[in-house]
Amino acid sequence: MKVLISAGGTGGHIYPALAIINKIKEMEPDSTFLYIGTHNRMENEIVPNKGIPFKTLEVYGLSKKIFKNFKVLDCFRKSYKKALSIVSEYDPDVVIGVGGYVTVPVIMAAHKLGYKTFLHEQNSIAGKANKFLAKYASLVGVSFASSAKYFKKTKVVLTGNPCATNAITTKSIPKSKYGLTKDKKLVLIVMGSLGASTVNKVVVDAIPNFKNKDYEVLFVTGNGFKEKLKNIPSNVKVVPYVDNMAGIMKSVDVMVSRAGASTLSEILALNVPSVLIPSPFVPNNHQYINALDLVDNNAALMLEEKDLNKDTLINNIDALINDKAKIKEMKKNLDKMAIKDSSDIIYKELKGMMERG
Repeated sequence: MKVLISAGGTGGHIYPALAIINKIKEMEPDSTFLYIGTHNRMENEIVPNKGIPFKTLEVYGLSKKIFKNFKVLDCFRKSYKKALSIVSEYDPDVVIGVGGYVTVPVIMAAHKLGYKTFLHEQNSIAGKANKFLAKYASLVGVSFASSAKYFKKTKVVLTGNPCATNAITTKSIPKSKYGLTKDKKLVLIVMGSLGASTVNKVVVDAIPNFKNKDYEVLFVTGNGFKEKLKNIPSNVKVVPYVDNMAGIMKSVDVMVSRAGASTLSEILALNVPSVLIPSPFVPNNHQYINALDLVDNNAALMLEEKDLNKDTLINNIDALINDKAKIKEMKKNLDKMAIKDSSDIIYKELKGMMERG
């Protein structure tokens, strides 16, 4: 299979794109790929480091400041023209968009040139780019059933998030790697690769209160964390980054995290009971809606940032980790909700779409 794939801006778009690539490679080892990303975002480093051929477009989202949109529109015009050239020259079997503004000129160009196009939406609330591009897509895969309403029924298929498949197949990391005890329960607290300063400050305040707990805590601060911690209890381990988050999640009893789409797909796939703290600073408050999908199905607890302090954090953790019945129910409900073969579903849909011509 010859695949052109585009996604950009955040890990929530990039890692599902990489998961799709991995599945296609697994099924068809002779496949070739070209990835189109934004010129100045994180995919610019992540994707080339994976050995995937990579091209960039200079594209931006619309600004609330009208005068800035003159540059935005000019860059889009140039990017669309460049995308037409790249797509035509590469001549792919299929063009895949996995979110982010960079996908707009790519999918539009592919549609204009008559190529089959597939979009993937990770969040409960569809992103602006995907909503706009829906009319140019041959097929749209959604991670949550609740987001199907944003797209034409005849084009939508429930695929789940392909990060779930990666989570299941990834190798488990032993607790001992982080100096943790094999037989004690473990709480993982993580707020993303850069951390979340507001939540991190609360966790720092709460750390002394974990001293007498009968469980251990692994606090992943994020690489942007600068504060020096003192008097850390022996049952709390603090690290800036975990390279294989899904690997350590397999040893976790309770997880405290944001409610990004990729993280939730891993929580679902691995049946990890969680306390979700949605970021209030994302478009359309989509992390809150993502979390609500789990909360409404008794598959997670939610603690909104406005209600967050060291006491509410610890109380939520204790209420969950010490309630065996609640843990059992939550795991059962997570298992019901999970789409664990997402990458396989997407691969089959791509093959079917291509075969239909």
